[in-house]
Amino acid sequence: MRSRTMQVLAVLFILLALGVAWLWRQQHLPAPPLQSLVIAANTEYVGTCAVLAAQKEGYFAAQGLQVKVLPFSSGKASMQAVVDGKADVGTVADIPIVFAAMDGLPVKVLATFFRTNKDHGIVGRRDHGVITPASLKGKRIGVSQATSGQFTLDVFLNWQRMDSSEVTMVNYKPEELGPALQRGDVDAVAGWEPFLGAMRKQLGETAVSFSGEQAYESIYNLVSLQRFTGTRAAVIPRLLNALEKGSQWCEHSPAQAQPMLPATANLNRDEVLAAWPTYHFGLELDQSLLLALEDRARWAIRNRLSNSREVPNFLDNMYLEGMGEVRPTAVTVIH
Repeated sequence: MRSRTMQVLAVLFILLALGVAWLWRQQHLPAPPLQSLVIAANTEYVGTCAVLAAQKEGYFAAQGLQVKVLPFSSGKASMQAVVDGKADVGTVADIPIVFAAMDGLPVKVLATFFRTNKDHGIVGRRDHGVITPASLKGKRIGVSQATSGQFTLDVFLNWQRMDSSEVTMVNYKPEELGPALQRGDVDAVAGWEPFLGAMRKQLGETAVSFSGEQAYESIYNLVSLQRFTGTRAAVIPRLLNALEKGSQWCEHSPAQAQPMLPATANLNRDEVLAAWPTYHFGLELDQSLLLALEDRARWAIRNRLSNSREVPNFLDNMYLEGMGEVRPTAVTVIH
């Protein structure tokens, strides 16, 4: 009996020693290398808050991602960086997706992570005769062509029973619009925040503003090309998880976000915080995105902004697997 007890104790000792050795080995194994990722982001737009927060707060690193953010001033430029192979994914509104798809590029939408209809509009100069929306007729208007700024302007003019041919559109990069308006090279500009807010501040009482709230809802997305979803699919849920945490941080931390974001750091703090409730942060893939893409495509065809004359099947541009794993209840795309 005593011999058997000793045998059992010996076996238990061996198992305990093996367990201790295994734990020691696990603690001293080198950590797996971080997965590198390059994100092209319009850092001059409040919608990229989730990306910058995920970087600053360590949410990317917690998911095993080593992220480099390439800053741009428009989603159009961010999309081009992805197309050119300079970035793995990019942050863009709906219109860059439309033009990429109509050009036959295999763009994939991984998720929508920001929405607002309060950030587009028009700023004009009173001393140039811009007083009412109707007074835009015959004026020179600065705009970044083939962007949401141009879409907003076209819809706004249509409501005033004006055709876009009744104004002179002058093409500028987003960051060039304010200086052009300040110099008086144009009578008004169409665009988005924070550029519009900076223009109003510079012009003071000379500025007059028209809201694009009813003309355009900004639907901001994370996109890639198909080769990324094919070769690095395992990274996508981790990326989306980090952005979901970044979105939650942005939703609940406007006071901390305002000085952190290049888009809002130099704007009036009280005005930024007052506008924050109109910003909707959080991951989704909603059917409304498909409807918006189709609407923008018809606009592009009507204005001959694309060589394509057909509205694409944008369902082909949806990558559902990542969101299906991370937030399946937020996927309402009919497929």
